Amino acid sequence: MDMASWTAHLSGHKHNSRALNKGLSPHIQPDQAISTDHTTVCTSCNVHLKNHFWAGHIQGKRHQARERFLKYRSALDEAEKDKNGLCVEGGKDLGYIDPASNARKEITINIKCTIPFGKSVLREAILASKQGSRPVETGFKVASVVYGTPITPTRSVAVVVSFYQQFIGRYEDRLELTFEDVQLQKRFLISRHLHVIIGNQHEYEALRPVIPYVPKPRIARDPEVHVVEGVAPPSTRSIPYVAPLPRAAIPGHLLTVLNGTDPTKKQIEHIKRIHLPKAVSCLTYSRHFKNLIWIEEHRTEADLARYDMHDVVLERHNQYFYLGIPGLAEKRPSVLIGDKILVQRVNAQAGNWFEGHVHVVRRDQVGLCFHTSFSGWSPTQKYNIRFRLNRIVMRRQHQALDSAFEEGRVLFPLQSHVKGISPRPIVFCNPLVAGNAPQVKAVVSIAHLPVGSPPFVVFGPPGTGKTITIVEAIRQVLKVNPSAKILACAPSNSAADLIAQRLCTKVGTSTVGMDPNALFRMYAPSRNKEQAPTELRNHVYTTQDGHFSVPLMARMKSFRVVVATCVAASMAAGIGMPRGHFTHIFLDEAGQATEPEAFISIKTMADPKTNIILSGDPKQLGPIIRSPIARILGLETSYLERLMNSDVYEVGSSNDAPVVKLTKNFRSHHSILKFPNERFYSGDLEPCADPAVTNSFLNSPFLPNNPRFPVVFHAVSGKDDREASSPSFFNIEEVLQVVSYVRQLKESRKFRASDNDIGIIAPYHAQCLKIRNSLRNVADSIKVGSVEEFQGQERKVIIISTVRSSKDFVEYDLRHTLGFVASPRRFNVAVTRAQALLVVVGNPHVLGLDPLWRAFLNYIYNNDGWTGPIDIPWNPEEELEEGGYDVKTRMQAEQDMNEFTRRVESMTLGNAEDGDVEEDANVDRPWRDAE
Repeated sequence: MDMASWTAHLSGHKHNSRALNKGLSPHIQPDQAISTDHTTVCTSCNVHLKNHFWAGHIQGKRHQARERFLKYRSALDEAEKDKNGLCVEGGKDLGYIDPASNARKEITINIKCTIPFGKSVLREAILASKQGSRPVETGFKVASVVYGTPITPTRSVAVVVSFYQQFIGRYEDRLELTFEDVQLQKRFLISRHLHVIIGNQHEYEALRPVIPYVPKPRIARDPEVHVVEGVAPPSTRSIPYVAPLPRAAIPGHLLTVLNGTDPTKKQIEHIKRIHLPKAVSCLTYSRHFKNLIWIEEHRTEADLARYDMHDVVLERHNQYFYLGIPGLAEKRPSVLIGDKILVQRVNAQAGNWFEGHVHVVRRDQVGLCFHTSFSGWSPTQKYNIRFRLNRIVMRRQHQALDSAFEEGRVLFPLQSHVKGISPRPIVFCNPLVAGNAPQVKAVVSIAHLPVGSPPFVVFGPPGTGKTITIVEAIRQVLKVNPSAKILACAPSNSAADLIAQRLCTKVGTSTVGMDPNALFRMYAPSRNKEQAPTELRNHVYTTQDGHFSVPLMARMKSFRVVVATCVAASMAAGIGMPRGHFTHIFLDEAGQATEPEAFISIKTMADPKTNIILSGDPKQLGPIIRSPIARILGLETSYLERLMNSDVYEVGSSNDAPVVKLTKNFRSHHSILKFPNERFYSGDLEPCADPAVTNSFLNSPFLPNNPRFPVVFHAVSGKDDREASSPSFFNIEEVLQVVSYVRQLKESRKFRASDNDIGIIAPYHAQCLKIRNSLRNVADSIKVGSVEEFQGQERKVIIISTVRSSKDFVEYDLRHTLGFVASPRRFNVAVTRAQALLVVVGNPHVLGLDPLWRAFLNYIYNNDGWTGPIDIPWNPEEELEEGGYDVKTRMQAEQDMNEFTRRVESMTLGNAEDGDVEEDANVDRPWRDAE
């Protein structure tokens, strides 16, 4: 089996049971595969095949590309060898050059003869960068050389290579020396790799990998035979639920499939055939999504195992045992009050664990409470730690899906469900909305939506005032219908808080904010009271011991608006509020919630009369899904996106269409907005932001060539790296370049930016950590995070570090590891956060493999926004091939690679790399807050 199957096999129940029965450790290393009578090992691809697959394998594109690459590497190795009695000596590594020194460097390479009566002469000295179909500027030049002089033991020949470059980066080239043996009339080649780093050596040393990268094997967890339950925190009893949650355990047969060793494709085929309905309808809807939730739960639990800890100590204070957790502040893993963590004394009997309930969460440690039988603690006692998934979120989704609500106009709306709207004039609370035609249409339509209409969608592209529109719509619904009761939900607490804060805020000249008798902010008891914004403290209810709860039913029913997260909204049904109590259910940022999550409130509280209003942008990031199987089967497609893909929700199809697209962008400079507007929004967005903000970096020194174009691509020649057991990538050169921009922004007198004005986006967690560490004591308050962490946010200045800079990009591309740059939604969110200045730092050789990024880089280059040591590696005027990675670039690179291989082979006088270890695809995927 391959390594992926082997890893799955080790975690399988059958393997662990057999190992346990035989008294053996289940953690074993695989033997190296060998060819047999019926199977063959392909050493090039590191795979083991049955013989009848062999012919097809060696004809496959992947195998042939691998063979070509290995042949190329073999030719490189051959070229590096001294031969025919010649010895090439001299410094190949120029070391570090501080960019502040602006200095040139020269190296002398001496060619000597080590045998008597040598008959060789130097015919050519040329740099690899000057050859091939795409000559590039590396900063290296052959400064001085003498051809045709016989090289003897007493007469050497010198080649002087100079280097000059002003930009931070890692620069490499290859000096190819072509010699001729005049006696044999035979040519041969010797090459030398040249290398230099432009950057401060001290800063490099601080950022370099502390420990070499060694893949961390995914170790299967031993079965938990006996678990002593812990003591739950009081907050778990603060909500007076009237009905228990279902256990909703993963069905045994589905669990067997997910634990099996079959490849993903086969698992999906099996799940489709056995577990999923052939078609999703009102009747099969719940079955379909319950299976997807189980599949996602299985992968999430497996991902949590990455954070398991061994040989750690616990601190004790009163009844609590404190566990330090690296990465807790960054929610890696995310731990909330009420979660459970398993603890086992080192050398205790296998399978025996104590369950600790989380009572306290601090920045980098949690306080656990165990059963009274937990004994033997000492400050030096070592423990093994196992993180467990809090299944409450999953169980609430299952509970909602079990409900009898099957309204076709909500689940699968048709044109026949659409009812005509009879709008009447209204007086707007927010005067800013009154002057915006799309917002006016959305608010008026929602305020006068007929009872029992299909869901209404407010399609809000970046910076178009979507939340302002929703808040105004809620106010108008309450004015138009005095008996209206509204449940407003959002996937995150920050988004829910924003709605509540704006509803509580006075707008216009006469309107007052909603008071605590009208608006209730419903928090899950796992939240800390201090996490609620100050202005919402009067809109919550807490128990005597300070935990979030809900008031008596009569008071709950009296609120005109209840605001909660999608998951916490389940408390309304859980405490017994009657179905249909809420006349309207609003789902803001609906594109970021999974469909089952969005339906928690709808399936538990809606009746045939309830109106549903969704707002969001299906062109931006969807929900965070960890299981590739669940993603492929559709869990990543939000309810909002599914509706927007139907004919009923085609924007502009009719005046009665239940959708309005907001088009006035109040965030970005028109040059920042132009490309994503044309690519994702049909050019409908109008730049309407405050020029005092969006023009604030025009004519600044940060704009390399065009002082009126505030979009910069800074080409960096770097190296992506990893360290220790983390598969997450970082790029030192890009870190230093990002920090350089930050320093310039903070030190500029005329174009200064504060920490709060700057945001830094990077796709890899390791890169975020390196950038944060480098900004310490320089700009501690700058937010550095993933694209997901920036959705819904904006900054005056956004700097994007794309990280990946593999020079072996042909093979790299074939392995399909360009996940970040090849994601249109991540791209869209990343480039639409900036108000006044957008800086992208990256390697165009890698980014240009993707047609979307190549088009964006063309846009920047053609508007004179390009800077850095690497010129655009393609013709920016050429028409682009849409879909997949750029075939022409890959083919051209392979031709250059093959040309070098042929050149070396034709002059030869007289291997393979290790297989790649696949990274954990989810290591850089953020964890969502469960509650």
